[in-house]
Amino acid sequence: MSLEAKKKSEIIGKYATKKGDTGSPEVQVAVLTGRIDELSKHMDTHKKDVHSRRGLLAMVAKRRKLLDYLKRKDEARYQKLIDGLNIRR
Repeated sequence: MSLEAKKKSEIIGKYATKKGDTGSPEVQVAVLTGRIDELSKHMDTHKKDVHSRRGLLAMVAKRRKLLDYLKRKDEARYQKLIDGLNIRR
């Protein structure tokens, strides 16, 4: 499951730190969060889809690693990002 190009470009535009930014931790986490949300909806209707569940868990783990990195490097950027994405409810 991937994001539509339009939605992905909106997410990148919102969280980019500069023009053309696609690799910063903020952008990567935001895109992963969008993919995780869509795949979670898929998993609600297809409970026995083990292959997609494995991919979902891998994306959650990658997002967690990126968030840990960002928290280690810059606490303020981390807080701003999790508040903006409504992670850690």
